[in-house]
Amino acid sequence: MAEHTIDEIERAVVGCERCPELRAYCARVAAEKKRAYRDSTYWGKPVPAFGDPQARVMLVGLAPGAHGSNRTGRMFTGDASGDFLFPALHRAGFASAPPALPAGDELELRDCIITAAVRCAPPQNKPTPQQRRRCFPWLLAEFDALARVQVIVGLGSIGTQAAFSTLGERGWLVEPARFAFGHGLEFVARSGKRRITLVASFHPSRQNTNTGKLTVPMFDTIFARANALLRQ
Repeated sequence: MAEHTIDEIERAVVGCERCPELRAYCARVAAEKKRAYRDSTYWGKPVPAFGDPQARVMLVGLAPGAHGSNRTGRMFTGDASGDFLFPALHRAGFASAPPALPAGDELELRDCIITAAVRCAPPQNKPTPQQRRRCFPWLLAEFDALARVQVIVGLGSIGTQAAFSTLGERGWLVEPARFAFGHGLEFVARSGKRRITLVASFHPSRQNTNTGKLTVPMFDTIFARANALLRQ
């Protein structure tokens, strides 16, 4: 049984001060703002997971964007990555609407929850190994609280690695046992009678989507696979 509920974990995430340098960076970005968002009130704190606490599908990304989630307070919103992700979730039936909207609206995720390897926006979107280690216990706690998870989608190499490490840390037998990354690559994890499939995807960053490294059909295939796994 999980030690804490998702709601309890996310309240603690928002107050986290394990990385003072990231808290200072997020606060500075929130104060200085981007010209396009100068009239916005930035969140400027660690960003909690967003979605269904009974989810069977768990998405693990990299970290909040400085002017995306760090501004909106909701995972994968406010920037190009979210603009690519949420329509895909909507097409697959996991989101109530396609826009990547900020916290406080009526957007809902169905049977799906979005979290990340790191909860504070890091400079240049590059968290250090130490920052990733400090944040890892939050992902472990969320995994423990999400007792119905059957599919994990890793968004990008770091998100996929964090999910892979979570399964190993919690004693799941993962095959293949050695981590590798590639779009559509799958790992099967077993613990007793439970089975979880980890599916890797390229991150929906502008760098990947604008260059054609990740296309809409490629991304849709990932969530179609998630739905297929839930039906097994």
